[in-house]
Amino acid sequence: MSTLSKRSTIYLDPALHQALKIKSLKTSRSMSEIINDAVKEALSEDGEDLAVFDERQDEPLISYEDMVKRLKKDGGL
Repeated sequence: MSTLSKRSTIYLDPALHQALKIKSLKTSRSMSEIINDAVKEALSEDGEDLAVFDERQDEPLISYEDMVKRLKKDGGL
């Protein structure tokens, strides 16, 4: 972990804390490293979602009712 790291207090469900502790021991990684990687992955996924929203912003909107009809017609429902 870099020396520029910030300290933060988080509260975990006891079962999650235990699982994280075990994973830390099994992988020889600190709990902070594991949590940092998980947060980075979640934020990266958010970034990918936002990029897709930007790409599709000019697509025409379709109503819920029309979408259900289309899914039924195409065999999706």
